[in-house]
Amino acid sequence: MKGKFISFEGTEGSGKTSVIKKVKTHYENLGYKILTTREPGGIRISEQIRSILLDKNNQEMDAKTEALLFAAARRQHLVEKILPALEEGYIVFCDRFVDSSLIYQGVARGIGIDEVYDINYFAIAEALPDLTIFVDVRPEVGLERVFSTPNREVNRLDLESLSFHKKIYKGYLSLIEKYDRIKKVNGENELNQVVLDTIALIDQII
Repeated sequence: MKGKFISFEGTEGSGKTSVIKKVKTHYENLGYKILTTREPGGIRISEQIRSILLDKNNQEMDAKTEALLFAAARRQHLVEKILPALEEGYIVFCDRFVDSSLIYQGVARGIGIDEVYDINYFAIAEALPDLTIFVDVRPEVGLERVFSTPNREVNRLDLESLSFHKKIYKGYLSLIEKYDRIKKVNGENELNQVVLDTIALIDQII
């Protein structure tokens, strides 16, 4: 690949979307070609799947159905948008990628990390990020941000119990120990500091 693939992960309300916007501006000002995208979504088909996944009316959705839908959205997103951009030399910033499925469905839904990884291996094969930034915010802090931010979309996953979100947080911490590509920044610092810490990590690979 000519470009670099960087994903951003975090609990709900971690602020990673705000971090991505500022980091994107920084690197564009330096002359880099930057593509920002998100999961689930990023392209038309995957955005349609996103609307099903995050619909607050779909509370009866089975955990394996959820995992399969995320993987399907990810596959289409990867082949239609991410891989072509990497071939053209872009640095791709993706708001969530496969690690979200390993944690949300593998850990929090209880399917198992290995089982969810197998589903996603069929979808993405070896196409893993060069670097994953985990914006570290405790779930209590993140959820307070979610419900106190005007006009922020509150989706089906936001409405899960605090114990669900604590499982997610602990799951991410375990992934950091498992994969060297995942690096942590303290998302409870001021936004500008989080951005500086993120840039320092990205600079190491580009």
